Amino acid sequence: MQKYISRIITESVKQRLKSMPAAAILGPRQCGKSTLAKKIIGGFSDALYIDLELPSDSSKLRDPEAFFRLNKGKIICLDEIQRAPELFPVLRSIIDAEGRNGQLIILGSASPELIKQSSETLAGRIAYLELTPFLLSEVAASHNTAACRELWLRGGYPRSYLAGDIQASFTWRIDFIRTFLERDIPQLGFQIPAKKLERFWQMCAHVHGQLLNSSKLGESLGVSNHTIRSYIDILDHTFILRVLQPYAVNLKKRLVKSPKIYMRDSGLLHALLGIESQNDLLGHPVYGSSWEGFVLENIISSLPQWKASFYRTASGDELDLVLEKGRRRVAIECKASTSPEVTKQFWNALRDLGIKDSWIAAPVDQPYLIAEHTSVAPVRTVVEALQRM
Repeated sequence: MQKYISRIITESVKQRLKSMPAAAILGPRQCGKSTLAKKIIGGFSDALYIDLELPSDSSKLRDPEAFFRLNKGKIICLDEIQRAPELFPVLRSIIDAEGRNGQLIILGSASPELIKQSSETLAGRIAYLELTPFLLSEVAASHNTAACRELWLRGGYPRSYLAGDIQASFTWRIDFIRTFLERDIPQLGFQIPAKKLERFWQMCAHVHGQLLNSSKLGESLGVSNHTIRSYIDILDHTFILRVLQPYAVNLKKRLVKSPKIYMRDSGLLHALLGIESQNDLLGHPVYGSSWEGFVLENIISSLPQWKASFYRTASGDELDLVLEKGRRRVAIECKASTSPEVTKQFWNALRDLGIKDSWIAAPVDQPYLIAEHTSVAPVRTVVEALQRM
């Protein structure tokens, strides 16, 4: 395993600990939450790390009040907090009794919507931050096209990206999918047969980047469209799927109202579709939509303060990604070609929304203008330009 790779949310976590009693780092299993938390608390002279999946650690909290009294004044990290939801009322009392910031780091593999106890009992006392698998800005020191393609193929889960060879990476991802379905989902309290959820996950991979059609998916799986939406909610809240909503604007044109769904990690997408190598990816029908999902995930995850959506009209005018922050509104189109071309539908959509700043995100080495205020650029260039805004 390679050396520690710095994560972009590290400083945000430290800042939250200075201003709030508790910080929660949420994200999918195996994305590096524990490694990040240990790195952060390693900078404190008095800190404890408790893994609630280990019986030896979990037993220390049989009497949580006594445990926290004994360790008063320390910063305590509780990993896999979804395994012990009964702790939340106690945590509120402890936080209020100590009355200081930087008391707790909480790690969980489910979103705040699934860890309801935290939002209900720790309101005003906790800050939430999301940790994703590796992003391009974390693993590539510069606009490195080869590094970009490697991350795109393997995905960003540390053990997949850092595996010694592509076969080991692919095998790890297959094992992760099996473990997630057979162990992680039941542990979160969902009583869904693993085979049925696996079939649904496979279907999501095949419609990656497309408009959600719950009725069609339901027919294929033999369940209702309401059941399909509950499956989507599960995979969305466990950071496996991204549901991208359509842009809402009052125009005279008919707008598409269905969301689009994406596998959040391109490596898991490729594993589900049996794509093992760069050559497999180049020849696969998912090539373009896989690139689109990879670009969107890197941009949206790097810019959480921007509101993300897509724009599509019934006549086919479309923008892959529309980002808004305050009065700023920008557009990104995703093209997997090294010599990308855009259609008139792209320019029509820019005019519809009055967007001036736009990018074509492509696997190119250097950015270049194709029109005033519109550039073809590597993903990192787009992210950096938006961060400067």
